[in-house]
Amino acid sequence: MGWDGAKFKHLGLRVPVLAVLLLGTCQAHPIPDSSPLLQFGGQVRQRYLYTDDAQETEAHLEIRADGTVVGAARQSPESLLELKALKPGVIQILGVKTSRFLCQGPDGKLYGSLHFDPKACSFRELLLEDGYNVYQSETLGLPLRLPPQRSSNRAPAPRGPARFLPLPGLPQAPPDPPGILAPEPPDVGSSDPLSMVGPSYGRSPSYTS
Repeated sequence: MGWDGAKFKHLGLRVPVLAVLLLGTCQAHPIPDSSPLLQFGGQVRQRYLYTDDAQETEAHLEIRADGTVVGAARQSPESLLELKALKPGVIQILGVKTSRFLCQGPDGKLYGSLHFDPKACSFRELLLEDGYNVYQSETLGLPLRLPPQRSSNRAPAPRGPARFLPLPGLPQAPPDPPGILAPEPPDVGSSDPLSMVGPSYGRSPSYTS
């Protein structure tokens, strides 16, 4: 076998090995999806939902302990909400203080539930250009809107989508630093109770648990 033949045979052995290595690399490192919509999966935000819609309601959405949903003129612990992404464009809304999920009945009435029902408690979140958001039931397609604060003799406002402005909640307090362990009591049964000379091998029964 000449030099050219040996060179060709050696090259022929390297080609399938290289192909196997490249295939293994592609399988081990898939290309991530660059869609920005998929970056919100599982995202959790704490927000106050404020509305100034033309339904005679200018208030913050508040979920109370008895399950009623009202509009509060000022921010309160009951109006601090946790918005968690269920999938792109769909969220659940949870009252931080009351641990009740915001849900919507077939008549459009809002209520707070201790149990999460995907059909009643999932909302589509639509972002508007002016910074406001619009929410609607994923199952029913009904817009999320607060009940009027007071009765009025005026003509009812248009029943279009209600706009909500998500206001950031207070930043969470940093966790407490881990406590410093108290030093062990001196080993009075040892010839070196303060461990100044070396490691102590004896231990008094008084400190044995």
